[in-house]
Amino acid sequence: QVQLVESGGGLVQAGGSLRLSCTAAGGTFSDYHMAWFRQATGKEREFLGRITWTGRTTFYPDSVKGRFTISRDNPKNTVYLQIDDLKPEDTAVYYCAASTLYSNTPEGYNSWGQGTQVTVSS
Repeated sequence: QVQLVESGGGLVQAGGSLRLSCTAAGGTFSDYHMAWFRQATGKEREFLGRITWTGRTTFYPDSVKGRFTISRDNPKNTVYLQIDDLKPEDTAVYYCAASTLYSNTPEGYNSWGQGTQVTVSS
């Protein structure tokens, strides 16, 4: 099972951009499809998008399409989440997840990072 560590979160102003990273260890990174989720205080974990193990195909829910971009660098064992035009409602803990399934739900993923906090000020 792969171990995941997110980084890149912080405090940013609305309208800014941020790139989160998630680095994997302990497994063969290119075996896994990867996804990003977020969870705001008092809310359920929200699916933000996923990328195939090759990196050739991505999928985003309509709620984030156009502002969120997922990419990966398999030789670096890293997946990225680029967030543009940040809004205060993007404030949440952001998680990456790995699976051999290509899923939109948290239940489809069995490896998770510890999360990185993103706070957007207005």
